[in-house]
Amino acid sequence: MRCTFALRWLGLSLLAFATLPGNTAQTEPGFTPLFDGTTLKGWKLIGGQGPGYLPRDGVLTCPANGGGNLFTEKEYANFILRFEFKLAPGGNNGVGIRAPLHGDAAYAGMEIQVLDDADAQYATLQPWQYHGSVYGIAPAKRGALKQAGEWNTEEIMARGRQIRVTVNGQVTVDADLNHVTDPGVIQKHPGMFRPRGHLGFLGHGSLVEFRNIRIQELPESSVTDNAPPEGFTALYNGRDLAGWKGLPKSPYDNPEKRLALSPAELAPIQAAADQRMRDHWKSENGVLVFDGKGDSLCTAKDYADFELLVDWKILPRGDSGIYLRGSPQVQIWDPHTQPTQAGSEVGSGGLYNNQKNPSKALLVADRPIGDWNQFRIVMVGEKVHVFLNGQLVVNNTTLENYWNRNKPIYPTGQIELQNHGNLLYFKNVYIREIQPR
Repeated sequence: MRCTFALRWLGLSLLAFATLPGNTAQTEPGFTPLFDGTTLKGWKLIGGQGPGYLPRDGVLTCPANGGGNLFTEKEYANFILRFEFKLAPGGNNGVGIRAPLHGDAAYAGMEIQVLDDADAQYATLQPWQYHGSVYGIAPAKRGALKQAGEWNTEEIMARGRQIRVTVNGQVTVDADLNHVTDPGVIQKHPGMFRPRGHLGFLGHGSLVEFRNIRIQELPESSVTDNAPPEGFTALYNGRDLAGWKGLPKSPYDNPEKRLALSPAELAPIQAAADQRMRDHWKSENGVLVFDGKGDSLCTAKDYADFELLVDWKILPRGDSGIYLRGSPQVQIWDPHTQPTQAGSEVGSGGLYNNQKNPSKALLVADRPIGDWNQFRIVMVGEKVHVFLNGQLVVNNTTLENYWNRNKPIYPTGQIELQNHGNLLYFKNVYIREIQPR
């Protein structure tokens, strides 16, 4: 009896020890620890200062003389992240989500604020700077934090465009990013459109401690060709050319020239363009196919501010583009055969016809020729973000008016899949209009 009781007591004691706050043996069904309590295995320090981050006795410490960005080596899309944290007076840190390894995570990804709200130095911050806020995007409700020096619990849920933050059991942010329509916010924060990226702690040179860091990955939305994601509308239905029209021949490929025509004058010109569209653009097995002999394919509807998804594929030496509001263009080409300087390649995605503003992609993110690529294009006002295969290749750049250099880009216009005299393939063409709420 004594032996049985002793073993039972020992087992209960070990269980209690394993579930003590701060002990890395703590487990939670469905969750995976991100921090082993003693090392930085699985993490990567970017731009660290001083001692960086110190792992010890189950606690990950960002010391007052340390910091930098400590990112997970792995990327995450949809997840529930749980952790505990303790702030020194005036403590300031952040949790980066869906972030790239380089660049300011608050803009290139998203930053969930970690801040001692009660400290006097923060009395006059913007609402979106306080603890739990999605920095610059969604302000948090205040009052959930404990006093500096006490441990807090936090949960960050990211599922698609829904971001929810819970602090000490209180939901402080529940934001649908598709409801963000402020042009200034969208232009400054391209990272809010990233579907996946690294998680990280973003040190700002003050003492903050973390423990019990664990994650549950949530399923990503199933991908079916030509079935739009939530919040988007399919421009191509996967079956036919419904919702599209042909581009008139020069000089009426110029939107200003078309606007100068009366409806009666435009009708036969558009009818001829539509016939050429039917002759040279086909829907084959869920793919828009261009035979290289006609003209560009245009949406029947005009759009103002939008987020556009387009999958595309070209052959060697292929050349095409996406016209936004009827003006060229987000470039598509074979980067391996374009004229280069000093042997460097120029990737797809750049705003090719710009003269005063940048025209080249920031990096080459093209997949091998013959593979499918995906654009995510966000246009608000005259500014454009372009992601190619998840990499930001154009950041908040003005698209110039190709047709009239003395005017800004048109406020609305059609979207065009550009003909450039070669075989082209497009699918999964989706749009989300960004309209004031």
